[in-house]
Amino acid sequence: MALHLGDTAPDFEQDSTIGKIKFHEWAGNSWVVLFSHPADFTPVCTTELGLTAKLKSEFDKRNVKAIALSVDPADKHREWVKDIEDTQNATVDFPIIADADTRVAQLYDMIHPNQSETMTVRSLFIIDPKKKVRLTITYPMSTGRNFDEVLRVIDALQLTDGYTVATPGNWRDGDDVIIPLSIQDEDVIKQKYPKGYTAPRPYLRMTPQPNRS
Repeated sequence: MALHLGDTAPDFEQDSTIGKIKFHEWAGNSWVVLFSHPADFTPVCTTELGLTAKLKSEFDKRNVKAIALSVDPADKHREWVKDIEDTQNATVDFPIIADADTRVAQLYDMIHPNQSETMTVRSLFIIDPKKKVRLTITYPMSTGRNFDEVLRVIDALQLTDGYTVATPGNWRDGDDVIIPLSIQDEDVIKQKYPKGYTAPRPYLRMTPQPNRS
């Protein structure tokens, strides 16, 4: 069964490159990026895991933990990590789940039979500290993910969790944001958005990002 936004991310216990992981316990109070790979020792996956490793400092400052998954066993993962670190000039310091029995892949609907009956597609989930699924992206096996977009979405989610705003298309941290249509009272608007706003249309009200000076 497919996961929907707002669903609780399924808990599981599974082997990994760092030993047995109880997912919810491992996640703790962090945000999580959980992403799957079709198989070990594959070229696109190798570049993706290298990119994820290089983004550690960016994830850390956003309170994000990364965790990958493939249907190969843990000992094969560990051998693959050596190749990733050597070819991508990065240190893989996040776990890779060994989902040889595809239990986690089934829980998260990562196997799409029309793509492959045995390997996971490139699914990615952003999960918040309450263990709620906040975003899902699914790429075909042949297409590498855009990790700049992953960071951008995390920034947007964390901003909109803290402030009553929405983010426009192509928004990046520091850009103007949108006052939601649910806020109509002008006194409330002045209180919530003291920097003011512009409104090219009554339904399109732009205001500076509230947590930026």
